[in-house]
Amino acid sequence: MSSSTSLWSPLRQPAFRGLWLCGGVFFVGNGMQAMAAAWLMVELTGSSFLAALVQTAVFLPMFLLALPAGVLADTNDRRRLISGALIAQTAAFALLTLLVLLGWGGPATVLLLVFVGGCCTAMLTPAWNSSVIDPVPRDEWPQAITAVSIAYNAARAVGPTLAGLVFAHWGAGWVFAISVLSTLVMWESIRRWPPKAHPPSRLPAERLWGGMLSGLRFAWHSDLILAQLVRVMAFGAAGSALWALLPVIAQRQLGTGAQGFGLLMGCLGTGAVTAGLVLGKIRARFSLDTIVLVSGLVFAGAMVVAALTKIAPLVYLAMLLGGAAWMSAMSTFNTATQASAPPWVRSRAVALHMVAALGAFALGSAFWGAVSDVAGLAPTLCAAAAAMGVGLLLARPMPLRMGALHEVTPATPWDELFIEAEPLPEAGPVAVEIGYRITPGTDAAFLESISRLKAPRRRDGATFWRVYKDLAQPSRYVERFIVESWADYLHQRARATVADQTLETEVRAFLAPGQTTTMSHYIAER
Repeated sequence: MSSSTSLWSPLRQPAFRGLWLCGGVFFVGNGMQAMAAAWLMVELTGSSFLAALVQTAVFLPMFLLALPAGVLADTNDRRRLISGALIAQTAAFALLTLLVLLGWGGPATVLLLVFVGGCCTAMLTPAWNSSVIDPVPRDEWPQAITAVSIAYNAARAVGPTLAGLVFAHWGAGWVFAISVLSTLVMWESIRRWPPKAHPPSRLPAERLWGGMLSGLRFAWHSDLILAQLVRVMAFGAAGSALWALLPVIAQRQLGTGAQGFGLLMGCLGTGAVTAGLVLGKIRARFSLDTIVLVSGLVFAGAMVVAALTKIAPLVYLAMLLGGAAWMSAMSTFNTATQASAPPWVRSRAVALHMVAALGAFALGSAFWGAVSDVAGLAPTLCAAAAAMGVGLLLARPMPLRMGALHEVTPATPWDELFIEAEPLPEAGPVAVEIGYRITPGTDAAFLESISRLKAPRRRDGATFWRVYKDLAQPSRYVERFIVESWADYLHQRARATVADQTLETEVRAFLAPGQTTTMSHYIAER
């Protein structure tokens, strides 16, 4: 197996190996903390609703804060961001540990501190996910991301199991204490192997709101990122039915209780880890769309088996295959997203992937749960399997692929700015006009070529883009686009990639002999 397909290849990098191991400890600690909080809530109140709110307190911050956290990770020191969030989380869980050990931890206190911990995790996750692969060569990113996914999925199985053992023998307080230690382990790994610093920039700093809009604009106008986000939402929304209804499957189909539910979860986790071990080799032989297609069909089959049979070994086998399929598809989506985003927006792309996946999963779980109450378990799982099949049809209009190196590598702007007096960063809107005097008779080909510049202009910051023909000089065209401010325009220029520059080269090839482009800048006064 070549180094580019071996799961072990990125683990040979000491920095990645250290971050990966410590991240795994952190994932286990978070899983222990969530399980212990939920069970403690049951003991304190006997309310299944309040116990379910623990999961809300854990995951709602991720949905709400992922994108702002991605902006901060793209525009600030990632080491300080991660370290600050970990220190805050350590303080919150240390307080929770102390209160529970002293018997002062009531339901409201537990929910509040779990929510604070969830906010801290949400703030550090985009920065950590985009920096953990920094020590690894780009061609090994898929294997590195798969290794992180394996650690996360293994922790989902190991964490609650360990928490149950500790909880049964020593109580919830000591589970929370172990969670504090896991957070400190993560903090030490960031101190020892800090993320790469962002390259120095003389550009005005992006504001939080503007950075969020930039990330959303980039995703909307990037065919690669948009396809991945839509596809992961479709996959997650349909597949959430199995995860949401797993306790019902254990109870009604298998006639078992918590033990059977735990075994089903274990089968899904085991399948996910097993798939991760061979996913690199699979990616070397098959396209991303093929992997997602097969994964979707297998997962849909697992839902049908769970719906239609009560033979326990067959259901457990289906869960093993379903876990492998889920891991293969989700890891593929995540890898494609990270590999398709330039450095300036990579953390925001990771954040949007998280929002898309978690949002679809949460809404899908609620939807399929409601359908199951009305229609029954078997029809609901069969309908979800059919929805999974329909979602796979998105492969034709929205194919998946990883961005090539030239599509994410920044390029030097074509033209220097000749501005007599540079405006203030917040001044604007700014209109930019680029004039082209082309070879007569090439109009149709020129317009077809320049129309391909619309996406990168809009993706990198333009709110308006159009090409005009000069009625007085039929062979002269003007490209015009508008950005919100002078700072946004400077950022737009810096975001152009080598691939964008290649497109501009193709457009400039239509210039008449001896002609060059002309560029003018206008700023709104009224």
